[in-house]
Amino acid sequence: MDLFIIRLVFIAVVAAACYYLQPFGLTRLSPWVAAGAGVVIGVVVVWFEAQLRVVSLKRLIGAVIGSTMGILGAYLFSLVLKSTITHPETQRFLQLMVMLLMSYVGLIVGANKGDLLNLAALGGIFGTEKQGRKSFKILDTSVIIDGRIADLIEARFIEGIALVPRFVLIELQQIADSADDIKRARGRRGFEMLNRLQNNPKVEVRIHDGDFPEEKGVDAKLVRLARNLNAKLFTNDFNLAKVAGLQNINCVNLNELGHLMKAAMVPGEIVQLKIVREGRDKGQGIGYLPDGTMVVVNDGQSHVGQTVGAQVVSTVQTGAGVLVFAEIRAEAAK
Repeated sequence: MDLFIIRLVFIAVVAAACYYLQPFGLTRLSPWVAAGAGVVIGVVVVWFEAQLRVVSLKRLIGAVIGSTMGILGAYLFSLVLKSTITHPETQRFLQLMVMLLMSYVGLIVGANKGDLLNLAALGGIFGTEKQGRKSFKILDTSVIIDGRIADLIEARFIEGIALVPRFVLIELQQIADSADDIKRARGRRGFEMLNRLQNNPKVEVRIHDGDFPEEKGVDAKLVRLARNLNAKLFTNDFNLAKVAGLQNINCVNLNELGHLMKAAMVPGEIVQLKIVREGRDKGQGIGYLPDGTMVVVNDGQSHVGQTVGAQVVSTVQTGAGVLVFAEIRAEAAK
């Protein structure tokens, strides 16, 4: 909220300055036209500042170095143009175009190559950048659609700035526009989760416009973005989590987190559950605990549709989570 007020004050100051000074030959027009131009300039500056907030220090330094070298090269090139082209209008036009071109190319190339800089070797203030940027949490498509991330963020179990890349929004839009009813419902649920987070004043959600056209898949782009920002990646995709782990990207798989957070069942513990279907083996019944843990109940086949009291016999850790085996102790049909 404080940052929002500061930005509003900045835009108001720029608008007031344009109102009284009327630059760019706006004295021939109304002062309010000049003030409107000031508002536009202030909004553009604030937008540019917002984009820079999620850019790594390496990229900023690389962009400054690249643009400075581009301007220097453009100046030297303009000396050649000045001595070879005599037409003044053509000369000024070419000098301006060379300045813009080389500054732009230097800015882009320098920013892209900035990731190669090793700021930690310089120590001092540069050594703290890695810690500061860890507050960014990148959300992928699967975790947005799942929706549990919204509960975790709102409950303050996950702190920091939630970043949603623009290419993830595009993928969500494609899912929401799918001809398949299930995919379309999943895409719309994803947008509902994003709206829920954005409408919460206690949660900061940013849309990141960074993209990597050279990377074909969304997963590769997510890994690249997480590496550039040194951010933590949240996903439900098992393969993406493994790829991120192999590349030393800090990644959290919510499915794995959910399995770890399930309460441990102790042999001899009594649980109440409803037998919903028959088990694979003869006489077995299947029920589920409130957290989704499956319980195989011996002699539970005849109690399908009933709520029974079952005593835990043993637990088995599987790839899909914990599997609990129990036997009926006391019926409590309800």
